[in-house]
Amino acid sequence: MVDLGSGSSREVADYHLSRFACYLIAQNGDPRKPEIALAQKYFAVQARRQELSDQLAADIERLELRKNTGEEFKALSGAAQQAGVQNKMFGVFHDAGYKGLYGGLGRDAIKTRKGIPGKENLLDRMNPTELAANQFRITQTRDKLARERIHDDQQAIRTHGQVGKEVRDAIKRIGGDLPEKIPAAEHIREVEKRVKTAVPRLELDHRDAGGLLGDAGDKK
Repeated sequence: MVDLGSGSSREVADYHLSRFACYLIAQNGDPRKPEIALAQKYFAVQARRQELSDQLAADIERLELRKNTGEEFKALSGAAQQAGVQNKMFGVFHDAGYKGLYGGLGRDAIKTRKGIPGKENLLDRMNPTELAANQFRITQTRDKLARERIHDDQQAIRTHGQVGKEVRDAIKRIGGDLPEKIPAAEHIREVEKRVKTAVPRLELDHRDAGGLLGDAGDKK
C-alpha cells in the first residue's frame, strides 16, 4: 500500500528483482543518474578484479605443474640409472620420450619448431596442458621401468619412446592439441615475478583500473 496525496492509500504491485536483473538494469540504465553511474563503475571494477584473480590462479597452476614436472624429471633420471642407463646415454634416453610424444621431434627440434632459444629449458616454456602431458609421460615411464624390472639401457630407451607414443596416441583419440602444435608459453620466470608481486586487493590501483574509470582515473 502506498500513501496518496489525498490522504488515502492504494495498493500497487511490487517486484523483487534477482541479482542478474539488477545487473542488467544498472548496465542498461541512464549513466546521468548518480545511482546508475555508481553501479556501472562498480561492475566494471569488479569485472577487472575477477580478470586479475583468474590470471593469478592460472599462473599459480602453471608454477605448480612446472615444479612437479621438474621433480618427476629428476625421479625418472634416477629410475633410468637403476634400469642401466649410463650418464652418457641420459640425453638419448630423455630424447626418446620427447620423440615418442612429439611425433619424432627431439628436444632440440622441438625448440627450433617453437622458436625457443637453445639455452632455455624446454619445460620453462610449456603451458599447463603441455606440462601435464609431459608429466604423465614421465611418471608412466618411471613406473613401467620399475614394474617390468628393466635393467638394459636400450630397452629402457625403447620403453621411454613407447610410453611417449602411447600418450601421444591418447591425445589424438580424445581430440586434444598435439604438443608440437602448442605455441611456446612465456618464460616461467615471468610468471614467477607476476605471482610474487601480486597481493590481495579490495580496490584496484590506477594501473589496473586505467581505462575503466575514464580520464580522471588514468591521471591519478
